[in-house]
Amino acid sequence: MPEIADLDAISIARLISSAEISACEAVSSAFRRIEEQAELNAFITLCEERARREAEAADAARMRGEAIGPLHGIPFSVKDLTNTAGVQTSQGSALFAVKVPDADAVAVARARAAGAILIGKTTTPEFGHKPFTEGPYFGRTLNPWDPARTCGGSSGGAAVAVATGMGALALGSDGGGSIRIPASCCGVTGLKATLGVIPNLQAPDLFGANSYVGPMARNIADLAYFFDVLAGPDRRDPYGQSDGLSGRSRDGRIRIALLMRCGNVLDPEVERGVLDAISHAGSLGMDVEEIELNLVSLESAFLVILRSALLSRLRTAIEQTPDLLDPTLIRTAEAGRAYSAVDLWEANYARTRCFAAVQKIFERYDLIASPTLSAPPLPVGTDPFACIEIDGKDAGTIRGAWYPYTFPFNLTGHPALSMPCGLTRDGLPVGLQLVGRWNEDRFLLEIAARLEEAIAFTARPRVFADA
Repeated sequence: MPEIADLDAISIARLISSAEISACEAVSSAFRRIEEQAELNAFITLCEERARREAEAADAARMRGEAIGPLHGIPFSVKDLTNTAGVQTSQGSALFAVKVPDADAVAVARARAAGAILIGKTTTPEFGHKPFTEGPYFGRTLNPWDPARTCGGSSGGAAVAVATGMGALALGSDGGGSIRIPASCCGVTGLKATLGVIPNLQAPDLFGANSYVGPMARNIADLAYFFDVLAGPDRRDPYGQSDGLSGRSRDGRIRIALLMRCGNVLDPEVERGVLDAISHAGSLGMDVEEIELNLVSLESAFLVILRSALLSRLRTAIEQTPDLLDPTLIRTAEAGRAYSAVDLWEANYARTRCFAAVQKIFERYDLIASPTLSAPPLPVGTDPFACIEIDGKDAGTIRGAWYPYTFPFNLTGHPALSMPCGLTRDGLPVGLQLVGRWNEDRFLLEIAARLEEAIAFTARPRVFADA
């Protein structure tokens, strides 16, 4: 049998349920892998003593014949932006280095109630403010495919952990692509569900929410398995009042709208990888038609919302303890001072117009397919404020240039996932994004699973090249 750390979550669950392996062995295997790959710097905090106690209790419960949950004994990690009872939640910041929440976030509580065992908190840029997982509090998290390239962000530690077997499952969060960007960079899968389907009560403004907690895994089957545990209503979330998930499947051929460019420059290797992947659609009973939709133009509205929100949360800390904050965070938040209340409302109007445009597309199509990113993982040290080059061309600033496909769907609320679909000539992962209609998350996962089987992506990160 392969190393337990290399097994998918569903296999681990089955083996624990049948007593072929124990929860203690599964947890020990995850911690061994963390130690072996410590240079990747995927974790801010480890919960080894607590996790081993919980694993022993899980094995004892199974031996007594007690009912066990679908995630019984499975090691999982949580991004350090998301609250965990009794475990430090630093937000990736020295500002909260001693913060220990009293209660789990909804998604964490549901995972633990299903039997999953928390092994640690994964790295994130401070307050998730940039797409690179690095900062003065914990250093830099390395991409296991190529340490000279970014692992993405802001759920970079979660993506690295999943990609390398440091727990079969991870909880990330996504405020503009922060699950999907690192999933693409690290060759794993990640889902930003429909707004409210996985309740997230940490946002200060629940009505204007554009940040989501969601699952990450190595394959779509595990992603769907984890999603089923996490999804469900919570009356405290204004968008989570009822189980709005649709269980219906499509009759006839699936219609996919292919969005290859959205006002951006596209790397030719990414284009080739996505086109190769989507070429399987016809044999799977799917029709593909290319569409046009300018998403880059939404970048300015997204920045108004992001920067003003960060400033509202951090202005006191910026004024009183700037030495505790990442300079790039300070610069991002300070840019919010240039905006007026009118600017913020104009940004919300742009958000509404984007939602209407996407809804119009879904009148004709069942899904939207696109690259997850315009280019492969960017070089480490890329300036998050500078313009970047793609295919030798000035592509613009990073959000509109590198991830114009992701952040608009945070604003519209549609479910969106990233899955690996190939490698560049340099051996870097390429991500395919699929976007579904509101509340059709399970249908989205179903089609992703069918495409995943056809694409047959089996490559592993370079850290395992000599294994």
